[in-house]
Amino acid sequence: MKPLNYALLKYFTTVDEACETDVMAALKDEYSSFKAYKKDAIISALMTAKTNGLLEETHFELDDNNELHVYYRANESGAATINQYIK
Repeated sequence: MKPLNYALLKYFTTVDEACETDVMAALKDEYSSFKAYKKDAIISALMTAKTNGLLEETHFELDDNNELHVYYRANESGAATINQYIK
C-alpha cells in the first residue's frame, strides 16, 4: 500500500479534476484508518502539491452549506512527474 500522500497524488493522474471531498471519497476504503485521513490534512496536502507545481487549481465552488471546495488537476508536467516517481 502506498503512503496516503502518494495515493492522493496518483489519484490526480486518473481524473480530470477533483476537490478534497472527491479525494477522500476515492481513498476512503483503503485509507480511512490513517491518522492523516482528515479533511484539513488532505487540504494541506493538496495545497502543498500545488505549491510544488504538481497540481494546479481549476475552479472553486460553494456547496449548499456555504463550504468552499477548491478543485485541482494534475497538468501534463505534474502528471508526468507524479508518474515518474510513483509507480
